Amino acid sequence: MKELEQHAFLLHSRPLRDNQVIAEFLTELNGKVSAIVYVGTSLKSNKKALLQPFTPLIIVLKGKGNLKTLNRIEVSSKSFLLTSDHLYSGFYLNELQVRLLGEHVPYENLYGLYKHCLVQLAEKKSIEPILRRFENSLLEELGLTIDFSVLNEQDEQFYYLPEQGFIPVVENLTQPRYCKAHLVAINNQDFSDLEVRKTHKVLMRQIINHLLGGKPLNSRQLFKKR
Repeated sequence: MKELEQHAFLLHSRPLRDNQVIAEFLTELNGKVSAIVYVGTSLKSNKKALLQPFTPLIIVLKGKGNLKTLNRIEVSSKSFLLTSDHLYSGFYLNELQVRLLGEHVPYENLYGLYKHCLVQLAEKKSIEPILRRFENSLLEELGLTIDFSVLNEQDEQFYYLPEQGFIPVVENLTQPRYCKAHLVAINNQDFSDLEVRKTHKVLMRQIINHLLGGKPLNSRQLFKKR
């Protein structure tokens, strides 16, 4: 049987034992996949040098369980060179996927979108639109599309409750309040107003923090320390 090659990016790796690591890949065909990698000790057999983030890879996995074994790895093209805040943004995209994606779920559009985001980050395009687009698409892939239909009501301010969606502000809650005009603009993909962009960022952070169970993201700490 011919080996199944597929394009992939490394999202994260961690030591397992001597000469072994567990690597988490975003693959084109199978979504997020974890695999044991025997990195070896000699230069010829050492796969560790290829296990770098933002590098387009071709990999072959083997094994029947959820935790695969990396059988073969090669670089398919030049790495995306990210620097400064664009580098931290790349780490943020990687950490979101590690934390939120299920294993072996073939997300239809995620691989292509992630690669496109890396292209834009490498070209030093404006960061905020790249991150918001990826966050929105990631939520859609997870089946968590935001319902803006309640904005047809007359209320001018809303809370967003993860289990309920948008609700009118009728009592004081600890959640952020959102201006209806800003939410309408977000729904219409109109981000020309700086305040709308700020609102979008707050909304996405609230939703993602809920999905993460309130646990902090390491990549956000990099932004704070820069």
